[in-house]
Amino acid sequence: MPGPYDVTMTVTQDALDELWDFADPAASAARFADAAARTSGPDRDELETQRARAYGLQGRFEEADAVLDGLSGATPAVRTRVALERGRVRNSAGPPEAAVPFFRVAVDEARAAGLTFLLVDALHMLAIADTAGADAWTTEAFAELAQVADPRTLRWRISLHSNAGWRLFDAGRLDAALREFEAAREAAVQWGTPQQLQWAAEAIAECRAALEG
Repeated sequence: MPGPYDVTMTVTQDALDELWDFADPAASAARFADAAARTSGPDRDELETQRARAYGLQGRFEEADAVLDGLSGATPAVRTRVALERGRVRNSAGPPEAAVPFFRVAVDEARAAGLTFLLVDALHMLAIADTAGADAWTTEAFAELAQVADPRTLRWRISLHSNAGWRLFDAGRLDAALREFEAAREAAVQWGTPQQLQWAAEAIAECRAALEG
């Protein structure tokens, strides 16, 4: 469960992480709403994008869009996050192809502003929504991460390797999938959470069982 937070401080990814509990998006939405009510300007808008994301995870897609409709888009970070969350809503509500234009906008906004964390997030979402271009989007994301030293941003390597592994697994390319899952585990050891390390180990076990089956 996220700990105490200070809503008067500038919004950072670490501050957003503090408010998130992806296992309980309803409680997360309430925390973001409370935080947003106590602040203003672009910081408030960034908090609100995460409330919209939490609504999307609950399948409350119209409410998520309504929150995003009310945001000003005054900064590149807010514009990027709004595009990301509109894309995530459409990826979840389906069809995922409808999400692609929003993720492309997020890529362009983040790249222009040098927001690498959000740029890689958008590229990773494009790899999910645009299955035909998934390998190219993933390669581009890894290229961006090659220039990064920030541990929180480098955590994206876990998701990128894991998602690539599951694509290969579903395609029956089990040896290649195992290599991606092992790379995800290595990244999780360096930069991930205990939950991500557990997921990586479970993926490796499932892939090895399939290879032996």
